[in-house]
Amino acid sequence: MKLIVGLGNPGIEYQFTPHNMGYLAIERIADRCKVQVTNRHCKALTARAVIGNEPVLLAKPETFMNLSGMSVRELWAKYGEANELNVNRDLIVIYDELDFPLGTIKVQERGSSAGHNGMESVIGALGTQEFLRIRMGIGPDHPVKDGAQYVLSPWKKKELTVVDEMLDRTADAVEVILEEGAAAAMNKFNRKAESAK
Repeated sequence: MKLIVGLGNPGIEYQFTPHNMGYLAIERIADRCKVQVTNRHCKALTARAVIGNEPVLLAKPETFMNLSGMSVRELWAKYGEANELNVNRDLIVIYDELDFPLGTIKVQERGSSAGHNGMESVIGALGTQEFLRIRMGIGPDHPVKDGAQYVLSPWKKKELTVVDEMLDRTADAVEVILEEGAAAAMNKFNRKAESAK
């Protein structure tokens, strides 16, 4: 089994904001798998699915972004450690990245939080940086004075096409990771994408 976690904030007011790309990616994957992410436990909404031949647990922590690690720690204890899974190989965390242009995705096998509070929480809770992640670029094509305000403001209509395409590519990347491995996914998806015009 693989545990796939998308970071975000619960609540309708945050639903379509840049900081919720992890949540939106989990929903896109769930749509493809024809499941609903509604089972509430371990401080998260979850769903079981199968991608390729691999059973997965999709999860959206409900602890708010900055405390994401609380939920991920519980999920990993219940589904990872209990089944003797390997955190380096069997956990994928999906989240937004302000430093990348809108539309870019990057698959990585390890790394620091790079200032992302949700990832900082997850790394602290797990005690390791050695796990797979997909970083989804949300950076605008203009300077941002207040990053916190930007990531919590709704997407503009003109950006939605790029957002939708990025969600599809993120779901594709998860499939490639599970079916062909992380290296294949990095080769295929770690390229620059055009930002929204």
